[in-house]
Amino acid sequence: MEIGAQVIFKATRVDGVYDADPMKHPGAVRFEKLSYIDVLNRQLQVMDATAISLCMDNGLPILVFNMMRPGNIKKAVMGARIGTLVHGGPA
Repeated sequence: MEIGAQVIFKATRVDGVYDADPMKHPGAVRFEKLSYIDVLNRQLQVMDATAISLCMDNGLPILVFNMMRPGNIKKAVMGARIGTLVHGGPA
């Protein structure tokens, strides 16, 4: 918030937020978009609840994406639809 960021990039080893750990559950379903409230209510392990709440209070979206896939950081910066977007609107 202090640096005036427009989005937080959460680079991980998986390509977004899932309803279960995709490394342990092959049938896990990836979300394309989620609201902050959905993340908190479902207790999804995106970030700790305090960080999610801070983003929610300030309307700062979070993009969760796979940093290991070549080109994904550039795609994220360019606004491509990758990973999961956590935001304030309906999921």
